[in-house]
Amino acid sequence: MQTTAKASLPNALLISISTPQFKGDEATESLAELARLVTTLGFKVVGTQSQKQSSTQKVNVLGSGKLAEIAHLTGNKGSAADEQEDENVLDDDPLSDMPSEIPSDDLDFACADVVVFDCDLTPSQLRNVENQLGVEVFDRTGIIIEIFSRHARTKTAKLQVEIARLNYVAPRLRETSTGDKERQMGKGAGETTLELNRRKVRDQLAELKRELVSVQDVMMDRRTQRSELFSVALIGYTNAGKSSMMRAITGSDVEGENKLFATLDTTVRALYPITQPRILVSDTVGFIKKLPHDLVASFHSTLAEAHDASLLLYVVDASDPSFRSQLEVVHKVLAEVGVEGSKKLLVLNKSDQLSTEQQQSLMDEFPDAMMTSTRNPDDISKLHKYIVDIAQEDMIEEEIVIPYTAKGIVGEIRSSMSVVKEEYEYSHIKLTVRSSAIDLERLKKRMLDIK
Repeated sequence: MQTTAKASLPNALLISISTPQFKGDEATESLAELARLVTTLGFKVVGTQSQKQSSTQKVNVLGSGKLAEIAHLTGNKGSAADEQEDENVLDDDPLSDMPSEIPSDDLDFACADVVVFDCDLTPSQLRNVENQLGVEVFDRTGIIIEIFSRHARTKTAKLQVEIARLNYVAPRLRETSTGDKERQMGKGAGETTLELNRRKVRDQLAELKRELVSVQDVMMDRRTQRSELFSVALIGYTNAGKSSMMRAITGSDVEGENKLFATLDTTVRALYPITQPRILVSDTVGFIKKLPHDLVASFHSTLAEAHDASLLLYVVDASDPSFRSQLEVVHKVLAEVGVEGSKKLLVLNKSDQLSTEQQQSLMDEFPDAMMTSTRNPDDISKLHKYIVDIAQEDMIEEEIVIPYTAKGIVGEIRSSMSVVKEEYEYSHIKLTVRSSAIDLERLKKRMLDIK
């Protein structure tokens, strides 16, 4: 998707299709989320339209009357402009009373530069609707993939997103008029432009997948090196405040904005104030309803940080009335990629946007959760203490005797273990330490070598 620079933002008209399987509040919430996605992409939402259909599999997706109505809003540039409006279209619209919907009578002629459907369209549907409306048309998956493409920063994320983008683009490639003429005139090597383009995409995909495997091997090595450390993974819906929480509990400068998918790349930092042994915190990619399957598959390795985590923090925006359904999406996606943590904590974030009564109600509903606001230092201290306490549950406390002749050992212990007690004797130092079983066993072997 390419958007040309304009003095003003491109105008987007959003279309919701209600089916027996997708209707009511679910459709309303999804359309509102699509509006945020489109805004994140840089469009201005000028209105919404909706229609009830038995399914989204029809050739033109919408009825001819609704298409003609929408064609008026796109400037009557397509073939639907000649269709007569069906008088029953608006009466059959189950979302016509939703507050965000703007009736076509209240919209200006040619107010929409693009049309975005809150569902997936097949390549033929996309082509047919564009011909009917005369403007560029996008489906939900196309919008999400474009946002991912723009926000990917690391090499891994860029490779993963590009693979998903090419999988999406490949079946939507179209033949050019030049290619048709060459074929008709017997020129070329027997392949049309479309066939050449498809082969080019297949080659690109193969090369990207090979490169991704290589990058993933490096990521795996890094995770292996960190595997002995206690790790925490922040999991949650996009825009739940994970990046803000990451900054608060690690003192890092992780990017975060009040936008969907402001960050995509997994970031790993040490918990701050620093603990001994260190505790690592990772901020993973956010989730969203109807996340394209290719993106779920592509980000499998990114979510491996969550797969290997000792503690999962499920971060939700408690001020969002739909956070329960968002939490269901998180559980579903994690199940798809096989992420299971031994310990979990639900973090009801953004509590500063709730009243005291609302906070109490949520704590009654989720008694095992933790209510937090990243703007409240006391909340961050409470979360920090919880993480440290959980990490120390698996640690072993033991007394170590170190002769003064063993140079450097004390420094190594202080850098990797928690020193609970120190006693200085005539010929040695006696330290009581807390650490993992692996580090303690390694230290004991080292002490035997010194003796």
